[in-house]
Amino acid sequence: MFKPPHAYQLISGYEDGTFRPNESITREQAMTIIASAMSLTGLKAKLPAQASDELLASYGDAAEVSFWAKRSIADNVQAGIVAGRNGTLAPKAHITRAEVAAIVQRLLVKSDLI
Repeated sequence: MFKPPHAYQLISGYEDGTFRPNESITREQAMTIIASAMSLTGLKAKLPAQASDELLASYGDAAEVSFWAKRSIADNVQAGIVAGRNGTLAPKAHITRAEVAAIVQRLLVKSDLI
C-alpha cells in the first residue's frame, strides 16, 4: 500500500499549512527531506557525531544555508549523498530532477537498499 511522503514525516509543507506539490523546491529543502529519509533507512544512525559548521566549512557558500536546514545538509554531506556544485552547496538554488534522482540513488546505495 502506497503512503504519501507526509505520512512518514518526510515532508511537512509550508509554514502557512499548505502543501505545494507542483512548486519547485530548493536544494536545502530537498536535503532536509533526504535527511529525514536517512532516519527511515537507518543511515543517519550510522553517522558519527560531527559539528555541522565543521562539515560545511569547505563550501564557499555555507553561510547562505538556512539555520533550519544546516544539520540536514551536514548529514547529507557527511553521508556522501551530496557533494555540492563546484565547491558550493547552492542551498537557495532550485534542485533539478536529475539531481534528485542522483541523490535518491546514493541514499539507497549507502543505505544498502540497492
